[in-house]
Amino acid sequence: MARTDPLLRLLHVLESSPAMYISQSGIWSYPGAEALKLALADLVDDQKSLATRAGTILEDRGATLPRVAFPLSYTAWHDLDVSYLMPRVLDRLRAQAAECETLAATAGNDAAAADLAAEAMHSARRHLAGLEQVVARHRAGPEAAGSAAPSAAP
Repeated sequence: MARTDPLLRLLHVLESSPAMYISQSGIWSYPGAEALKLALADLVDDQKSLATRAGTILEDRGATLPRVAFPLSYTAWHDLDVSYLMPRVLDRLRAQAAECETLAATAGNDAAAADLAAEAMHSARRHLAGLEQVVARHRAGPEAAGSAAPSAAP
């Protein structure tokens, strides 16, 4: 089981994220800006791909895949605006990048786990930078998003 432990931890890190919960509970049903939802959906697509790959390796090794467990507190989020949830998503994504970096460094002889954890770390950092930009544009208003009406000529 030692060869599966880093992959099991990686799977837990990826599958229990706030972004994954929002996606599984119906991202498009949440109130809020479309740009934020699209950025979250992009993040979730990458996380699902990484989790699927980790799950495939685990199954090939004969491991039983754990069920996803979200914190009970997430259930209170259903009526909240996505912009309100973004600080939680961003904080968890920062922690996720750090956890994946640690997993990659401590995977020992498990090259598959180390490589997948490193890829997950890079993905988390890339999405973090992109989400922070989308959030900043959203907070700045429509002018920052490039949707300001053209000014009339004098």
